[in-house]
Amino acid sequence: MKRECTSQLTFRNPRVSIGFALYAAGLVLAMAFIGSVVAGDNDTAELSQSVPAHAPGKWKATGDLGTARFSHTATLLLNGQVLVTGGIGSDGLTVLASAELYDPATGVWTATGSMTTPRESHTATLLPNGQVLVANGLSAELYDPATGMWTATGSMTTARSLHTATLLTNGQVLVAGGGNINGILASAELYDPATGVWTATGSMNIGRDAHTATLLTNGQVLVAGGFNNGSNVLSAELYDPATGVWAETGRLTTGRYLPTATLLPNGQVLVAGGISFTSGVLASAELYDPATGVWTTTGSMTAARINHTATLLLNGQVLVTGGNEDPGSAEVYDPASGSWTRTKNLSPSRARHTATLLPNGQVLVAGGQASPQYGILARSQLYKSAPEGLDSQ
Repeated sequence: MKRECTSQLTFRNPRVSIGFALYAAGLVLAMAFIGSVVAGDNDTAELSQSVPAHAPGKWKATGDLGTARFSHTATLLLNGQVLVTGGIGSDGLTVLASAELYDPATGVWTATGSMTTPRESHTATLLPNGQVLVANGLSAELYDPATGMWTATGSMTTARSLHTATLLTNGQVLVAGGGNINGILASAELYDPATGVWTATGSMNIGRDAHTATLLTNGQVLVAGGFNNGSNVLSAELYDPATGVWAETGRLTTGRYLPTATLLPNGQVLVAGGISFTSGVLASAELYDPATGVWTTTGSMTAARINHTATLLLNGQVLVTGGNEDPGSAEVYDPASGSWTRTKNLSPSRARHTATLLPNGQVLVAGGQASPQYGILARSQLYKSAPEGLDSQ
């Protein structure tokens, strides 16, 4: 079945398919350097040592984006700033090439160089050298924080969007699945930053988009769920960088696309929300255990969600925010109890936004779609997972 790739697909958003693979890969590799940059900030130590498992966090407003946008990407750079790229603008139609930087020290956004190509349904991957690889369609480009400039790099072997991009432990980037005018893709390819060249690698056992991809602690990549020609994908599979081969692993308990996936400190993967063709938008969540290859259900969220975000906090809990079904709410998952606890509401409500863990332990939520009253958002907020320190906004 062929389908056209359009700028807006119902219930489809690439950000949720990739944001947490990026966290598990690029952010983990970067944290040692970032820690030295912000060694004088005591928030990190306070959050990791003193936050009770049940403590609800609070929200505070911060600087507004220069351009309202949704379906954009957000990448934590090695210097602790956050790079936001592309997305769809305030008219709900225009695809953006612009990019901007958030400075946690000042709470201010500033414009930086624009991409060479307007993009949404793209991926953004922090490379070990500190540059950011952005890719969709056939083209790809690199952002250099030292100059604020973008330069074209090698083109992908296959045009794709709604794919995933995962930084491997060897520094290469694995891009998998997605779709183009010819349909849903099972193919995968590797980007080598040393050469700027893409090469094909083993294909997945089934085509999928709007899936998740998570770098596991053993260096393999777990791909789960997604969409394939009118139905949910129940299967999950593992990519082995040593062989370039995909192997099927345990099946999800619930087929879903547009969920979030978060690597927990114990090595398990939390998948939450998404949409099922048989059950609608989901509140359910489940855990993958790499030791057994088995998925088991865990506590359900307090609200069904798609186009939401999930962010691993420094205390090991997971913050979930917004989404189309309950865009004003946020909640925290505690792996120790398998339960969810509501925190203060977002203001304004939002979906198709980004959420980025900052070096000081706060979470930056930026942009997105809101209610008709607010439209497309430029507003940003900060979340702190401690009972004191930030006033609710």
